[in-house]
Amino acid sequence: MSGSLKAGPRSEAAFERSKARFPGGVNSPVRAFGSVGGTPRFVERAEGPYVYDVDGGRYLDLVGSWGPMILGHRHPDVERAVEAALRHGTSFGAPTTRELELADRVVDRYAFVDRLRFTNSGTEATMSALRVARGATGRDKVVKFVGQYHGHADGLLVAAGSGAMTTGVPSSAGVPAPVAAQTLVAPFNDPAALEATFAEHGDAIAAVIVEPVSGNMGVVEPTPAFRAALHEVPRRHGALLVVDEVMTGFRLARGGAIQRHGWTPDLVAWGKVLGGGLPVGGFGGTAAAMDHVSPLGKVYQAGTLSGNPLAMAAGVATLDAIDATPDAYARLDAIGAALADGLRDGAARAGVPVTVNQVGAMATVFFRDGEVRDFDDAAASDTAAFGRWFHALLARGVWWPPSQFEAAFPSLALSDAMVEEVVTAAADAFADVA
Repeated sequence: MSGSLKAGPRSEAAFERSKARFPGGVNSPVRAFGSVGGTPRFVERAEGPYVYDVDGGRYLDLVGSWGPMILGHRHPDVERAVEAALRHGTSFGAPTTRELELADRVVDRYAFVDRLRFTNSGTEATMSALRVARGATGRDKVVKFVGQYHGHADGLLVAAGSGAMTTGVPSSAGVPAPVAAQTLVAPFNDPAALEATFAEHGDAIAAVIVEPVSGNMGVVEPTPAFRAALHEVPRRHGALLVVDEVMTGFRLARGGAIQRHGWTPDLVAWGKVLGGGLPVGGFGGTAAAMDHVSPLGKVYQAGTLSGNPLAMAAGVATLDAIDATPDAYARLDAIGAALADGLRDGAARAGVPVTVNQVGAMATVFFRDGEVRDFDDAAASDTAAFGRWFHALLARGVWWPPSQFEAAFPSLALSDAMVEEVVTAAADAFADVA
């Protein structure tokens, strides 16, 4: 059975209506299926490892709301916690003890964090962390890496020009060129390029921001040499290291990729994983950095909904439920490894050239031969073949991210039999592509 680009009649009708109300018919671009074609399925509900669309379709979910649904959907402990919080109100614009409860759990997992501040999204968190770095150092420039995404703040929507390292140019309309010029862009997994960037601009660089495992060019892990350079080079020049754990936080280990890889940053940013998928984010770090934040310091950051009581309750319940799950991270690693091995085997049997990158419960199937270690490697993938495979999977009841350059996020709600179901569907989908 080949995948159909056509959705059910209710999704088709909803998408037609949505195109008159939202740009492109969606409230976030990747939802539009622009890179794979066809009509997006409109979700009605989710439960455990499944999402259900408005036409009655049921799918094993490998998107997981783009990462935070580590427990799967509607975990009973999380649902009870949100219901209890709801009975006390939805928003106060004032401190609550729930903020303290979640903060205590975060600091318990991230030993280097002395202080943190909750936000409403990962974009706010990364934007604010970089503002802190600038305030702490008195410098303006930051370094990011090609193919890594840190939210849609103006200074981070930049692309590289020619050369190994370059001043950023806007990658979105509406971003002023002078703002983008404050961001330097270097290739990922290239220690020499990082050294060269600091050799030329070191006295002006406030921070380096990095996804500790890339998820937005597909899953790409940093090499040991690159990790070592990230720790040594910025500090030698008086700059801070900011680690973006929006995707990896609490997923790759109890203390995220920072724990898994032995990172020692100055600042860290988290996203919706802090609230079990509710709208929330946060940033934190050493007292030396965070004490620059208002009202202690002169770096302004605020939000009426920051520390929202429903999100705080969901976050506490999510982290507690993960801790209560026996060998949670060993199980997540096993699910990821079984998925990756099965995908490789299915592609090989179908004669379809792919590279599967997997780190813990994150994985990407790149439709290309050879190692994928940076953005150029990822960009060489056959996106048309991926699109055919995606729709063939969808037709078989598997909800995979609708982009070649995104990570899949399996959850603890997947049983061994369900993982095997995904692998079998993927093998059949590879045969369709072949």
